[in-house]
Amino acid sequence: MFSTMASLPEGSISFGKPYIPEIQADRFAIPLEKSPFLCVSKGETVEKVKVERELLESSWREVDFSVQEALVDSVTSYKPSCDSVSEARVLLLGPVGAGKSSFISSVHSVFTGRVTNRAMVGTSSTSFTQKFQSFPIRRRGESGDQPTAVVLCDAMGLGTGDMTGLTLHDVLAVIKGHAPEGHKFSPDQALRAETVGYVKKPSAREKIHCVAFVVDATKIDSYGKGMGFTFQQLRQHISDLGVHQVALLTHVDQICPETAHDITKVYRSRLVQHAMEKAAALLGMSMSYIVPVKNYSCELDVDEHTNTLLLCAVQHILQYVELYFQDLTEPRVSQSGFSDALCRSTSVGLAKTA
Repeated sequence: MFSTMASLPEGSISFGKPYIPEIQADRFAIPLEKSPFLCVSKGETVEKVKVERELLESSWREVDFSVQEALVDSVTSYKPSCDSVSEARVLLLGPVGAGKSSFISSVHSVFTGRVTNRAMVGTSSTSFTQKFQSFPIRRRGESGDQPTAVVLCDAMGLGTGDMTGLTLHDVLAVIKGHAPEGHKFSPDQALRAETVGYVKKPSAREKIHCVAFVVDATKIDSYGKGMGFTFQQLRQHISDLGVHQVALLTHVDQICPETAHDITKVYRSRLVQHAMEKAAALLGMSMSYIVPVKNYSCELDVDEHTNTLLLCAVQHILQYVELYFQDLTEPRVSQSGFSDALCRSTSVGLAKTA
């Protein structure tokens, strides 16, 4: 079996049978019959891992997938509770190829009613996104686009060191509101007061109000200790700024055939559940902060259930945005570790928010 699978493309998976190119889909080839083995390619080698592939009898999180329109209305009508801020600014951070730009485009697609690539997406091993860009989410209606109060911000991908991606210094400068729109990042040229367009005294509306880490479920075992250290170092410094953090687990449809076939089964999938546990360990955060999403990639039309999962992720983010705004008007006990304790005590399930 292993000799017949030697040419399996890296990152693809197959259940219980040799890889067959003729039945390969755009992302993976999976015979749908049950098998206790998961074959995962890693470069030129193939690992055979025993897993419990069948679905759980009941969901470990409850999500109502029939409330798309209610969620759209909820996000559209959202207004920040802080009087001095008119928009919630969310920064997406993650390794190259994790799906940050794709998530922005997917959320935009939900509100326009068709799949569009609002944030340009690449497929190379280096970060396609080089600039700091803000993407206001707008809802398309009969009378034109209706602005929402949600802005998703994109930046260069993270590396495992200051010379392989977005640096810690620049991340913190963006969160503090110093980065001008369109600023081009360079590992050897830090964002400083001398930078053209540098915002010297940013107001609350120019700062980042929540950070969403983005990790790829198909690469969760290959990030390594270096990326784990990067995430946890970022979390510590971002928490010290009083900014709450959540996480998005992308490409969950690519690790589980049942979820690929029916995204409403995402919270019944053992494979997705295990991947989320690994993401929690990688990021050093509780699973209650993490939500799975499926980004649009090869589709031309939006899907109600995929939309609902994306909208649940946006609502999840907005809960923590609101905690940030509460912190602006309430006395803080301490900075280090404060946000984690508060988030754990106020965590709300997606079903309740829906």
